[in-house]
Amino acid sequence: MTVVIGTAGHIDHGKSTLLRALTGIDPDRLPEERRRGMTIDVGYAHMPLPGGEVDFVDVPGHDRLIGNMLVGAGEIDAAMLVVAADDGPRAQTIEHLELLDAIGIRDGIVVLTKVDLVSSERRGAVAAEVRSLLGSTALRAVPVVEVSATSGEGLEDVREAIEALRRRLVPEPAGRLRLAIDRTFTVRGRGVVVTGTLRGGRVARGDTLRLVPAGRDVRVRELQVHGSAVEHAGLGRVAMNVAGVELAEVGRGMVLTSDAALLTTDRLLVRLARPAAIRGLPRVLPADRTEARLHLGTEDVGVVVGRSARDSVALDDGSVTALLRLARPVAAAPGDRFVLRRPSPSATLAGGVVLDAQPPRAAARRRSTAARLAAMVLRPGDAAARLDLHGAVASNGSVSLAADVAHDLAAATLDMVATETDAGVPMATLRARLARDLRRRVTLDVEAATAAASDAIDGLVIAGRLEREGATVRLPGRRVARPSAEVEAAMNRLVAALAVPAPPPLAEAARAASCPPAGIHAVEQQGRIVVVADDLAWEAATWRRLTDMAIEMARRGPLTPAAYRDATGTSRKYVMALLEDFGRRGILRRAADGHVPGPRAPEVAGAPAVRAR
Repeated sequence: MTVVIGTAGHIDHGKSTLLRALTGIDPDRLPEERRRGMTIDVGYAHMPLPGGEVDFVDVPGHDRLIGNMLVGAGEIDAAMLVVAADDGPRAQTIEHLELLDAIGIRDGIVVLTKVDLVSSERRGAVAAEVRSLLGSTALRAVPVVEVSATSGEGLEDVREAIEALRRRLVPEPAGRLRLAIDRTFTVRGRGVVVTGTLRGGRVARGDTLRLVPAGRDVRVRELQVHGSAVEHAGLGRVAMNVAGVELAEVGRGMVLTSDAALLTTDRLLVRLARPAAIRGLPRVLPADRTEARLHLGTEDVGVVVGRSARDSVALDDGSVTALLRLARPVAAAPGDRFVLRRPSPSATLAGGVVLDAQPPRAAARRRSTAARLAAMVLRPGDAAARLDLHGAVASNGSVSLAADVAHDLAAATLDMVATETDAGVPMATLRARLARDLRRRVTLDVEAATAAASDAIDGLVIAGRLEREGATVRLPGRRVARPSAEVEAAMNRLVAALAVPAPPPLAEAARAASCPPAGIHAVEQQGRIVVVADDLAWEAATWRRLTDMAIEMARRGPLTPAAYRDATGTSRKYVMALLEDFGRRGILRRAADGHVPGPRAPEVAGAPAVRAR
């Protein structure tokens, strides 16, 4: 197993020198770094051990380069805090320790460098001081090792401590594969190359990954690990040559992933925790509307902290929930750790974890209660807790409703039907009214709300609490009297007039057929016509043929209005009305390039009879 260890510590305390002595690799890759003898950007090295490999991420120690430090620290498994014995803990020692604690680093080692320059008493005093600083952090129990990188004293002890650390670390569970990009460049003749720390699984040449937040797919053309080409790569530092993206379209902070939970978002529901009180001073969490910098993975973006009564709940451990509004979209998933910083004057404001990468908006925000937010903290990423918070969640063409929302929707459905006459309610009318009512309570688009309304009606019909006859819904046991022979003849003429791909307006067809409003209502109830708009309807079998044609075309590729118009031999007026109707019914759904089969397409295509939903 490969683990990733990040260095931390004040400038000129010997982090890069120690890595050169341990690995034989100079992590300072930039010419300016080598000329000035100072790490400016993140550097990398690696070291084989008996039980596996260790990748090192070397971070800059200067106070003006904290942003670069966090790029490296954002994707590590453990820390190696470096403190020079002749200088002792300094400002960036403490700041780096605060940041490591804030992003949830729980294991590591402390290395006292330059011990050949000081007495044994000085070594002991510095070690005690470091132990005192660690006491208020999650790293309080890590070992302290002494070394001189120049003389070689203690190097074997450091290697043994690193091997012990490697054995202590638990592998990250598979299934959430992602690579947070920290470097991008091009290689002549090969194209774009990205590097980062691979987590959550393995990747192979030829695999397709999503680039988030860019929202596009890229193909892995080549892989390198530690400078050698490989067919597969697991956890640790990886370089990928990717196809499907230009250099200007990819950059530090973006993520390559196969994890469906990783989303593009500009709002985050989070839990904030106070930084460790290493300096002994009380720490206060950022107030409502505080502006800060969010460091998430390799990303760095401006945010505004929201701690209004609806978004913020104080928890028993002193942490709080909050809503972060980001200056631009980033890649995030529930459970991701992050740091909030104030750039000037420099300060760590909070550490935190993402609870919901797409928090409630609009009507759904009214459901944000203390109990629901606390449940999100206890179970980050839990689908049931998130559904209870949102009230409704649409995913992959289906809609899930929270128990209270589903109960109230069923009750509203029965009330609406009960207030009508024995003739019942046209399905389309009932569905539209329920969708409007649902959207006042939860945040769903029209298509999703209509699908949820259809599901609610279907459930009540299956349970025997409603009856459906053709396109009409009524309470069980209610029946409507048959029309007269004259009206039935007019109804037949109306149905015949609508049995064409481009029917006349419904009102005009009814006048020509001498069909009264009751007759129009009756043929719709009987399922003989399908009304898709206020003055537009098709004979049921004709609507079925047009529906089957649309589904078949959409299965071959995204269906465009122009293609459907040409296939039906009608005009844009008719195809747009039909496509909107198919969307409301869940037969098709709109995609970027056209319409594709919706969740109800399988049950509609080829069905023997029309059921207006």
